[in-house]
Order: sequence, then structure tokens, then C-alpha cells
Amino acid sequence: MLIFDAHLDLSLNAMEWNRDLRMSVDQIRRLEVGKMEPKGAGGGTVAFPEMRGGQVGLCVATQIGGCMKPRGPVACWESSAQAWAMTQAQRVWYEVMEECGELRQIRGLADLESHLEKWADPEAAAKRGEAIGYVLSLEGADSMVTLRYLERAWNDGLRAIGPAHYGEGRYAMGHDRVGGLKPEGRDLVKEMDRLGMILDVTHLSDESFTEALEIFDGVVWASHSNCRQLVPDKRQFSDEQIEILIERDAVIGAVFDAWMVVPGWVRGRSTPEEMGVRLEHVVEHIDHICQLAGNTRHCGIGSDLDGGFGKEQSPMDLETIADLQMLAGLLQGRGYSQTDVEGIMSGNFLRVLRQAWS
Repeated sequence: MLIFDAHLDLSLNAMEWNRDLRMSVDQIRRLEVGKMEPKGAGGGTVAFPEMRGGQVGLCVATQIGGCMKPRGPVACWESSAQAWAMTQAQRVWYEVMEECGELRQIRGLADLESHLEKWADPEAAAKRGEAIGYVLSLEGADSMVTLRYLERAWNDGLRAIGPAHYGEGRYAMGHDRVGGLKPEGRDLVKEMDRLGMILDVTHLSDESFTEALEIFDGVVWASHSNCRQLVPDKRQFSDEQIEILIERDAVIGAVFDAWMVVPGWVRGRSTPEEMGVRLEHVVEHIDHICQLAGNTRHCGIGSDLDGGFGKEQSPMDLETIADLQMLAGLLQGRGYSQTDVEGIMSGNFLRVLRQAWS
């Protein structure tokens, strides 16, 4: 079954953590034995062979480089100019991976439909080494030195932006802060709307979330977020926020980072085995959203695997990204139909892309 993973920090792994994602996960792990950095060294879960093995034929791949204060846990620089330069290095890496036949950038509807034809039989596409499609997204808008850079990035293929990451950003407050959009942030959201970019509301503070959705008329998604009702933390969405997203016909990608999957996780101390974290707990978040909506239209996958962590902070029954396929059986075991499962695995995010680009 085709999987569309709506949040993978592929270029972060390549450019900041020096991982050659053309290698297998096992090869990358062996190269990192004994290393202290990055977090999750020797326990990564994502590489192109395993993406194909799990029929992850399409993803939202990020650029990430901020200058928020206080410094975020990953990809944080002292100035927007430095952050921009890093995102451009990441963009060039994606281009090189296209030249190597590993990736294919999806910029619009024609690209999308052509790519889906190539992946119509996901198992066969994976076996012949078909290029993995990616939609370029920016996690945190700090690297936009001025708003003029936004159209420049659009012309280079950027199609979605989450205005904030951690901390106080230049345009918006991250989920761990209180406060709405900055004046420049309101202008950013309006310019995104004009260009036709997708607004990613992941990581926004509650106030920035509300204000952004009041301003923005275009297509919205939440690339990687879970439910505050199940794991009480501002990083998650409240039921009220989920209901607002349902009204906007948005899709929420379930995230696999263990501290967002089960309550009581202590980062740096807890382990998946100790906490008993399994893929079934991710399904609980998906099911919660489906029960609020009364349907399955608003759930997808935004795994965030290797987004600053590895197996030490992933469900214990997930060895690599290929194991995302196990979600299908878990959902079917709860009574979800084949059509519902296909929607969650890829179809719902595909619907949003078609809405944005039609």
C-alpha cells in the first residue's frame, strides 16, 4: 500500500548529521557506532532503501534552519542569513538526489499525477528503484530574511511552510511559547496565501495557531502532530483545535516521536521498552481524531522519524521506516475499511495537495 509520509527531515540528516541516505539503515548505523552525535546516533530509522521497502513513495521533505530564541534543539543559527544559507545547502542536496535518481520533486498537479502513475503498483515501483517523490516544505520561517525571499523560494519549489518551530521565532511563536503572530508574521501568512503555499500549523503556539487561521484563506495541513487529550502537552492539538482543522478540511499527520505518543515520557531518561510504546499507541491518536470527525478524512502519517531522534525515542516495534506498513493491519484490526486505511496511509494528504494545486 502506498504511503505518503508528510514529514521527514531528510536534508537535516544528510547535511547536518552526515548521513548518506542512499545507504541502508544498517550501513548508516554501523558507521555511527560509538558516536555521541547526533542524538540517536547508531539508531537511525530512515534511508531511501527502507523507504522503498515500506512503499513510502511520496513524502513531504523539509528544509530546516532557524534563528529562534532561545536556541532550539536542532537546526538553529545566530542569524536569518545563516539559516537561509543552510536551507539552500539542503535544497541543493535534494537536487543532487534527483540527479542520482533517488528523488523526484513534486511542484504541482501534473507532477503529482505523473508520479502517482509511476507508483500505481507500489511494490513493483519499489522493486525497480523508482524515485521517491517529495514536496518541499520549510519547518519554521526564520530563514526568510525578508518577505521577498518567499517568492524566490516558491520559484525554487517550496510549497508549504510552518511559520514557527521551537521558541520565539522571527514571525511566530513556537508551541512552547505564549503569544500570537508578530506583525511580520501576519504579512508572511498573507504572502503565503497570495502565492498558493500550504500553511502548516504544526509547532504554532495556541495564539499563533488561532491568528494564522483567521488570516489565511488557503489550504491548511498539520504535517506532524498528535492529540493533547491523550498526551497533555502544548506541542499537541487540543480537541478544539482539531475540530477547527476538521472544519477547514485539513489533514493531521500522526507523529511517531515517543514523547508525543504516550503520556509520562521523560526525554533523555525514558525508553520505549520501559514505557511500552508501540505503534498501537500511534493508532490511538489517529482513532481519536477520527472519532471527533466522525470519519477518516482528516488523518494521515507525518512520522518525523529521525527528526532529532532514533530508535531510542521511537515505538519499540518499529525497526525502520519500512514498518509504517504495519499501521494498515492495526487499523484494519480496529474495523477500519480498506478505503479508510488507504486514505490514512496516503489518500487524505493527496486530496489536500490536489485541492491546493487544482
